[in-house]
Amino acid sequence: MFRECTSTPDTLVAVTETPIRTRFAPSPTGMFHVGGARSALFNWALAQQSPEGRMVLRVEDTDAARNRPEWTDGIIRALAWLGISDADPHFEGPYFQSSYADQHRETAQRLHADGRAYYCDCTRDQVQERRDNPNLGYDGFCRDRGLEPGPGRALRFRVPDGGPTVVEDRIRGRVEFDHAAIEDFVIARADGSPLFVLANVVDDVEMRITHVIRGEEHLSNTPKQQLLWEALGLTPPVWAHLPVIVNEQRKKLSKRRDKVALESYQEEGYLAEAMVNYLMLLGWAPGDDREIMPWSQMQPLFSVADVNSSSAFFDEKKLRAFNGEYIRALELDDFIHRCQPWLSGDAAPWDPADYDAAVFRAVAPLAQSRVAVLSEIVPNVDFLFLSEPVEDEKSWNKAMKPGVGREMLEAAQARFADPGQEWTADALKTATEETGASLGLKLGKAQAPVRVAVTGRTVGLPLFESLEGLGRERVLSRIGAALERLRNQEKDAAQA
Repeated sequence: MFRECTSTPDTLVAVTETPIRTRFAPSPTGMFHVGGARSALFNWALAQQSPEGRMVLRVEDTDAARNRPEWTDGIIRALAWLGISDADPHFEGPYFQSSYADQHRETAQRLHADGRAYYCDCTRDQVQERRDNPNLGYDGFCRDRGLEPGPGRALRFRVPDGGPTVVEDRIRGRVEFDHAAIEDFVIARADGSPLFVLANVVDDVEMRITHVIRGEEHLSNTPKQQLLWEALGLTPPVWAHLPVIVNEQRKKLSKRRDKVALESYQEEGYLAEAMVNYLMLLGWAPGDDREIMPWSQMQPLFSVADVNSSSAFFDEKKLRAFNGEYIRALELDDFIHRCQPWLSGDAAPWDPADYDAAVFRAVAPLAQSRVAVLSEIVPNVDFLFLSEPVEDEKSWNKAMKPGVGREMLEAAQARFADPGQEWTADALKTATEETGASLGLKLGKAQAPVRVAVTGRTVGLPLFESLEGLGRERVLSRIGAALERLRNQEKDAAQA
């Protein structure tokens, strides 16, 4: 799956002469952020709009202290879950930034040889001592000292004097950066290893990237990168910086504060289709009132120029609503298949031998209309496969009112135990309604004690279909257990 890029420093070309080539360049330092997923999708959408378009996956793995192979694997799996993989001809990679160390060093030396970079042995403390205001940055002290490579000597890029660098951003328009505010920045350490700003440019050149679509936080890096492109005699790519994604407090999404890991949503039972749909709408819209749209419809409509520069609100409630819509639109067999990890996998709270596929299929249409994420299938159907229902104390206290709860359960027990009682949902509803009426209870009040006794909760799947699926023997057993508990409670209350 891992391939080497075959380009070399001798093949540098003006990227505007090549077909559209976007890139997604994550650093594998943790779980896959939803903001990164949004960036990947925007790049993917643009690449797919041209037969020869490509999205390059480039793993920026040069930070050995923080990067782990498992994070890289996680990124690849997460992208594949979203539909971005080498199964599509528009995908290219993954490539690894660490594989291009020689090109990074050679480019740094080329810039030095061309007089566009110089060696500097100044420490940060020395720079600050020479500055009245340390916020002004490096003062160009070594520009004309003619230092050669050596211990403690970093390579700095010589920022041109005068004039601004103008970044033409497809989303933000014309952005000017005054050279007076850009210090001569380091492009390579004393040991020759490149800094991100140089490695990033060299990699984009090597991979013939035509469009750089990335988060707003990288905008401040862009003037330095554009200066490097121009110093190499090349046309910079099209720049497009996506709006920041914020939470409901309108603060930038934070790993410490917010649920931002794409894997967390996948594990919770969000559908990839819904996640893709929702992420595509964070800063972009198709131009009409539609929001629920499959990728096949969104992708041709996507335009970088239509991306809004304002911050995008990540509304988890809205994402959840999207997911519910997608779940309800699934074919029944597909819904059943997608539920299996929660029903018959290691995460199921019951013994695998107790899971009955036929029983689940019977109630699946009812469950499908009620769950917003697939993991919610478990509390909806657990009573069918557990030996005893999960007891919810609040539900018990609400439904099992003194006297009324016991009387209804006793009457229901007698009615359900009658061999002549037909065991179908409609017949059981009629029986419960008639039993409640004999006690002066409407159906809603009559069925509450039965529901809690059998399922453990006041809410869930339709009661009578649940009773039918559970079977007469288990229903009677659970009603009997609930009656015993009620009688003990009444006895304890009388003795208090």
